[in-house]
Amino acid sequence: MASIPFDIVGFDLDGTLLDTSGDLAAAVNYALGTLGRASFPVEEIKPFVGKGAKVMLTRALDASGGYDEATLAKTLPVLLDYYEQNLAIHSRPYPGLIEMMDALQAASVKLAICTNKAERFTIPLMHQIGLSDRFASIVGGDTVGVAKPDPAPIHAMIERAGGGRAIFLGDTINDIAGARNAGIPSIAVSFGFLDGPVEQLEADAIIHHFDELLPLLEGWPAR
Repeated sequence: MASIPFDIVGFDLDGTLLDTSGDLAAAVNYALGTLGRASFPVEEIKPFVGKGAKVMLTRALDASGGYDEATLAKTLPVLLDYYEQNLAIHSRPYPGLIEMMDALQAASVKLAICTNKAERFTIPLMHQIGLSDRFASIVGGDTVGVAKPDPAPIHAMIERAGGGRAIFLGDTINDIAGARNAGIPSIAVSFGFLDGPVEQLEADAIIHHFDELLPLLEGWPAR
C-alpha cells in the first residue's frame, strides 16, 4: 500500500457516511401528517437535507403548501422528537464505506466526523449503527456553538482527533466551504444529498463511490 499523506480523514455524516434519507423523510412526513398534509417520496426530500432540520422542514412545508413562522415553530419539535425515537430504522452506510474505513485504519489514518447534525442525534445514531468506536473524534453542529461553513467545528474535529494534516469529505456547500475556511483540502461525494451538480461545490476532488477514495488519497500530493 502506498503511503497516505494525511493523518486524519474527516467526514460529514448525512449524505456522506450514511444514507439517512429514509429516516429523515419519515420524520418530515410524520410532521407534515400532523398538519394534514400529504407525504413526500424519499427522493423528493433528499434535496431538502443538508442545512439542518429547521431548513429541511421549512423547505418541506413550503413545497407542501406554504408555511409561516408559527407553523414552523409548532411543527419542528414534533419532527425532532419523532426523529430522535427513530434514528436508525432505515439509515445505512453507503456502499464501500466499511471496507474503506478498514483500509484507512490499516494505514494508520484516523477517522473523524464533523456534522451539522446536533449531538442529541449524532452520538446515538453512530452508536445504533455500530460505528462510533471507529472515529477518533465526533463533532456535532452544536458541539462548539457554531456549525459549518464556520471553520471552528472542523478545527475542533482535527484537534480532538490528535491533530495533523487533514482532509474533509462532504456532499454540500457547507462541507466544502467549511473545509476551505479551515484551510484544508476537500473531496465532494456525488452520491449524497445534492441540491445541484456536484461540480458546483468546487471541491478539490470528487468521488462517486468509496472504492475511489483510497487510490485518490494515495496519489494526493504530499505537502
